Amino acid sequence: MGTGVIRVADESTGGCMDRLWYAAYGSNLHRPRFDCYLIGGRPPGAERVYPGCRDRSPVPPPRALTLPGEMYFGWHSQVWGGGISFLDPDAPADPLGTPAVGYLVTGGQFADIVAQEMRAEPGEPIDVAPALRYGRHRRGPGRYETLLHCGDLDGHPILTFTSDRRIEESPPSAAYLRTVLNGLVDGHGLSPATAADYLSRRPGIGRWSTSRIAALLTPDADKP
Repeated sequence: MGTGVIRVADESTGGCMDRLWYAAYGSNLHRPRFDCYLIGGRPPGAERVYPGCRDRSPVPPPRALTLPGEMYFGWHSQVWGGGISFLDPDAPADPLGTPAVGYLVTGGQFADIVAQEMRAEPGEPIDVAPALRYGRHRRGPGRYETLLHCGDLDGHPILTFTSDRRIEESPPSAAYLRTVLNGLVDGHGLSPATAADYLSRRPGIGRWSTSRIAALLTPDADKP
């Protein structure tokens, strides 16, 4: 783990000069869904319009990453109508690891993404120094309020967020699962078959079989 410090956002710029990799392992694997956090909008199948970041500067194309630990589905999202993705960094990894993509964002953009995940208004800076120093940092009890430092890439730290505890498992909706599936295929470069097989083995997937997950790449497959 690195020990660098990301400067917090200032009021004049709404962002900061230093950059970090935001590692997405759930619905934000899919670039169009991530862009709703960046520039605002409503993802297909979701019930919420996101305000976007204060700093809407373009973000470079994502980089494929592999995170430690296990991605699983849990909780019940009112936005998506089912379970959503969490990362258990202490669980044994899948043979594929945890496929993710990294977005090179400013510290201010990262803070605003975290805020939107917690249904808060963008604007509050985040001090990520404790996560960089200790590997993880519990900012609060919320479902995405624990920061994880997952290494470094090109001189920038890789950060993601999850719950500080294992959330009760719950199967995802078709819309959410399709978004993750598209992200694995388009963003991480997995084949549809490999991506569907990976998702079918996630804890909390419920009755979603590999074939039914793969069928979500067709627009009319909306029923779990």
